[in-house]
Amino acid sequence: MDSEKQALQLQKRLQEMADKSYTQNMFTFTGFLGMAEQAEFWKIERQIAHVGYVLNGGREGAERQMVRFGKVEELGYEVPFPIRCLHIEPLMRKFAEKLTHRDFLGALMNLGIERSTLGDIIVGEKEAYLFCVDTMAQYICDNLTQIRHTHVTCTITENYEELLQEEPEVRNVQVASMRVDAVIAKVYNKSRNECLELFRTGKVFVDGRLCENNARILKGGEVINARGFGKFQLTGEVKETRKGKLSVTVAVFR
Repeated sequence: MDSEKQALQLQKRLQEMADKSYTQNMFTFTGFLGMAEQAEFWKIERQIAHVGYVLNGGREGAERQMVRFGKVEELGYEVPFPIRCLHIEPLMRKFAEKLTHRDFLGALMNLGIERSTLGDIIVGEKEAYLFCVDTMAQYICDNLTQIRHTHVTCTITENYEELLQEEPEVRNVQVASMRVDAVIAKVYNKSRNECLELFRTGKVFVDGRLCENNARILKGGEVINARGFGKFQLTGEVKETRKGKLSVTVAVFR
């Protein structure tokens, strides 16, 4: 019941921001929304489509994204998304620990920062890139000095596009059908029951939208996110094998 109440409250806030953009002729921005929160946005998308909106997370394929309400052609001007990218790296790389996404996020939360001000955290070998609301960028740079036992430095950067190019693992998989549950099971080597649990707990998203129908037929180009496992994209054409199965190419991101 609490989760339903929170979902309705979020929908109400999104509606209010859209209304403000429309009535006051201005752009309005949400904070960063996770995939479950974006699912609530899509539930009311038809009600606010007349306002105009764009989603952006600071990089192509971002999981956490902001919504900007308003139409450039109607307002007559452009306002960029208030997003900055920070580079977090150890002061002494030689002695730095191998830090995980959880380590970086935990250190940021310990600064008293709201989750909605933080976007994706892209973790490398001994460094990370963080997308955040621009008003929090300098605060994070000034205060994020240690993650676990590793002392770090944090700087605002504009040169991250090439560094953040994630090379997926390209695979050819054979499935009995293009049902989303069948493809997920094959890509991640999971049982039918394990896949059904993902749908039951609302952890499957197709092109950023919550997918509750495990029998949904996938199409080429769609991006599937199975929370806890990762995401993959269907690439190339679906071909039928001699044994009657379907062969599909997937690009798997970790």
